[in-house]
Amino acid sequence: MVQIREISEKDAESVATLSTQLGYESDIKQTSERIKRINNNNENCAFVALVDGEVVGWIHGFYTLRIESDPFIEIGGLIVDEKYRNLKIGKQLIENINLWAKKHQVKKLKVRCNIKRTESHKFYERLGFKENKRQIAFETNVV
Repeated sequence: MVQIREISEKDAESVATLSTQLGYESDIKQTSERIKRINNNNENCAFVALVDGEVVGWIHGFYTLRIESDPFIEIGGLIVDEKYRNLKIGKQLIENINLWAKKHQVKKLKVRCNIKRTESHKFYERLGFKENKRQIAFETNVV
């Protein structure tokens, strides 16, 4: 049986480990600090999925304002441990973000997904997400 609850700093080790499955290297201290900041920000939410008390997945969502469009909630990250995929855990995590979006009176949920993650694309499409554009992401250091 899967339990979904809000993320806490005590989940940092499990969350950091799961994040490596997405290709993100984070140490426990960094992850704990990020979780703390997310939990102290009303425009962010994060949940974990547990099976037998073990964290097997997590999701992060955040409220987004844009000049050119109505507010929306964006999924910043979602991972379910490889051993627990195809058990509808990802769907349950998204349902929690969806409920959080309703509390914020937001009507749209968005997610960006790496072009290489074709299995993730299929997952989101099965849940009713539709591709609306392709982008190239740029970044630079703040100077």
